[in-house]
Amino acid sequence: MIQLSIHVRNTPAGPVIELGGELDHHSAPEVRGRLPGLDLRPGQQLVIDLAGLTFCDSSGITVLIAARNRASAAGASIALAAVPDQVSRIFRIVGLTQIFPTHPSADAAEAAWTSTDG
Repeated sequence: MIQLSIHVRNTPAGPVIELGGELDHHSAPEVRGRLPGLDLRPGQQLVIDLAGLTFCDSSGITVLIAARNRASAAGASIALAAVPDQVSRIFRIVGLTQIFPTHPSADAAEAAWTSTDG
């Protein structure tokens, strides 16, 4: 089992969560636990950078949906960056491509961001 690394950084567009390793039933609670503490304001964008992700199971998908709900509750948007092929495939199968905008990188997600606040 590869440990999950979590790095959170703030940008003018909003927080970026960089995940590396395996996002599964063992590590998903740690990611979920970080969501309430994010400095996320109305109009900002939460970016989840999956460039370093090597595995994601249904628990990981559930955490991504929880992150989307956290962003929505804060009046912010969400975007996924550098989504691995296997995760993209799962998203297409279960219809999540409609609710998660994706970008090739966290920088591209930030560049595409426009404030939805006023």
